[in-house]
Amino acid sequence: MENVEIKVQEMDYSGTEAYKSLRTNLQFCGEDKKVIAVTSCTPNEGKSSVTMNLAVSMAEAEKKVILIDADMRQSAPVGRTKVRSSVKGLTHYLSKQAPLIDVICSTNVKNLSIIFAGPVPPNPAELLGSRHFKAMLDSLKKVYDYILIDTPPLGSVIDSAIIAEECDGAMIVIESGVISYRFAQEVKQQLEKSNCPILGVVLNKVDMSRQGYYGKYYGKYYGKYGKYGKYGHED
Repeated sequence: MENVEIKVQEMDYSGTEAYKSLRTNLQFCGEDKKVIAVTSCTPNEGKSSVTMNLAVSMAEAEKKVILIDADMRQSAPVGRTKVRSSVKGLTHYLSKQAPLIDVICSTNVKNLSIIFAGPVPPNPAELLGSRHFKAMLDSLKKVYDYILIDTPPLGSVIDSAIIAEECDGAMIVIESGVISYRFAQEVKQQLEKSNCPILGVVLNKVDMSRQGYYGKYYGKYYGKYGKYGKYGHED
């Protein structure tokens, strides 16, 4: 098993508390919610950062966690780690080029493992919809408390909905002030077609300096978690 070093993001008090709150709310969703897909509407909303930081937070709470980078079209987690180019990833496993044990990497964060996306395949949707993907999740559930899957933006490609069909729940990361209510609803409806429960939304990149007292107290950026639709308004 390859060992990689994750560049853990340094956060101030408000950021740390935000992820503790997100972690707690996810745990309140029930013990049966072990496999969680994380998606967004568009690229660059902070989905991969949220997934990584949440995985670290849960690992620090003594939960055994594995993060799967399933964005095989445009991987982000590989840029946040010190990893050799020869490390095998999800593409290798799903295309039967490597067994599962060879694509799981341990990390410098206790209790946290990771599976990288691997090279870009010509047929990512087909690979993710294969029985090998489901078999992988079934095997990992026997070992890990939580499986967090970083998926592509659902507003761009269908991959996230395919992945969500095999998950216990899904979260949507939405960048504050950028995504319209209508677009967010369209992504929500697309995700609902997979029959995967939507656990909530992370409202990301919120400028708390404009939020009065709480903005001054908690700092500039605070990721909030809650029921879908609480944060929406027509642009």
